[in-house]
Amino acid sequence: MNAASYALVVEDEPKLARLLSDYLAAAGFDVRVVDNGLDVVAAVQERRPDVMLLDLMLPGRRGLDVFSDVRRIADIPVVMVTARVEEVDRLVGLELGADDYVCKPFSPREVVARVKAVLRRGQRATEAPPGVALDEERYQATLDGKRLDLTPVEFRLLKTLASRPGRIFPRAQLLDTLYEDHRVVSDRTVDSHVKNLRRKLEAARPGTDLIRSVYGVGYKLEV
Repeated sequence: MNAASYALVVEDEPKLARLLSDYLAAAGFDVRVVDNGLDVVAAVQERRPDVMLLDLMLPGRRGLDVFSDVRRIADIPVVMVTARVEEVDRLVGLELGADDYVCKPFSPREVVARVKAVLRRGQRATEAPPGVALDEERYQATLDGKRLDLTPVEFRLLKTLASRPGRIFPRAQLLDTLYEDHRVVSDRTVDSHVKNLRRKLEAARPGTDLIRSVYGVGYKLEV
């Protein structure tokens, strides 16, 4: 973890925000605290954080809505923080694409350890999975040295999935990356492109299905 890593703490409880800020700063992070859900996107646009700790119960705007807004503009590691411990909230948070989830009350030292672990995972995930090579200038991709005859949309789909192997990408997020003109299409359009991409990947690596669907959520690329 780089000593200059920047952490954005989104927390409206002053004592807890100060506690997290102090522990992260002691661990070498540059820290900023935002206490209102309406101010998070602007803070991210002003300076993109290396990691964000996001409370789900915020004034101004719900944490899950804030998370979705941030994901549209920046694919940054997010650790969700909340006092709501119901399993459904845990699953919703992680299936939306959050990198980790901690429940109040918690140990600040544990949160710092989780933040560092998330950053390490993110650094490892910047490389494409084994066998996958992407040439962004030519919009060309290969699998195990075999060229994949992909359309521009299929290339962007593979690029997005390969950017974070193993992470679940919701259909809505994938749609945002597929078309440069941001046309309005249905979620099922993603399913159609995934089907075509799967077929081409399997042709290059027979007997394997590299793209896994997560029912009701989206897709992920298997490592």
